Amino acid sequence: MLFLAVMLGGLLFYETLYVILFAFITGVMLYEFYRMTMGQTYKKLQYTAIFVGVFIFLAANTYFFAACHLSTFISFSLIGILYLMVRSILMKDHTEFLKTGYLYAGLLYIGLPLALSNAVVSVSGEYSGILMVAFFCIIWASDVGAYCFGMLFGQKLWPAKMCPTISPKKSWAGFIGGMLMAMLAGAILNWTGLVNFPMIHCLIMAALMHVMGVFGDLFESLWKRAARIKDSGNLIPGHGGLMDRFDSALFAIPTGFIYLLLFDLV
Repeated sequence: MLFLAVMLGGLLFYETLYVILFAFITGVMLYEFYRMTMGQTYKKLQYTAIFVGVFIFLAANTYFFAACHLSTFISFSLIGILYLMVRSILMKDHTEFLKTGYLYAGLLYIGLPLALSNAVVSVSGEYSGILMVAFFCIIWASDVGAYCFGMLFGQKLWPAKMCPTISPKKSWAGFIGGMLMAMLAGAILNWTGLVNFPMIHCLIMAALMHVMGVFGDLFESLWKRAARIKDSGNLIPGHGGLMDRFDSALFAIPTGFIYLLLFDLV
């Protein structure tokens, strides 16, 4: 409940709260990813990459809200990445240099989607967290539906698993249940007026976000399985790390926003 309150408070009220919250999320998720993939190797470079990821998020925020040129945002982002590359050249020990590839994988996998989340809360340069809240409502409904349907029907009635080698607990019953709940959330968002998109677009967007959210969950599971760990971290007692909470969002939120862009709804 505390996590939910912090999320809603950070999204609904002030741009400053949103920036602080998502910059923190960016930094912690990158930290978890690098600890998962690199362990204690090149710790200084890991911290440099975390700094670069947060820097790119703040540069994106400046681009979307201060109306600076796209070239300025791209230039500052490249400066951050080039700085990381130069730091890797200047290291004394290059015996495990191939591991530095994880630094750039983290920036692409985590840093870029979170940086572009600034577009979701920017409406003509004015801050509004309503659409982001709507996206999270769909994601949370999808998660709840998948869990409930999976427990009710995925144990005995329809035990078929989606990807047993990656995530043994994910069933097709849970997948269908998650999609139904996500689409119900999309319909409720339309009925309540929280979003003003046509109903058909709300339903399709919610369904697509659910599908991609599942892939986001499975993608993180692949990383954890390769690293032989259960949770990405222990920041949230009983729930693991922030990557465990936002793995779906990294795929689902860009999907929802791109869908709206394609149909000129934002």
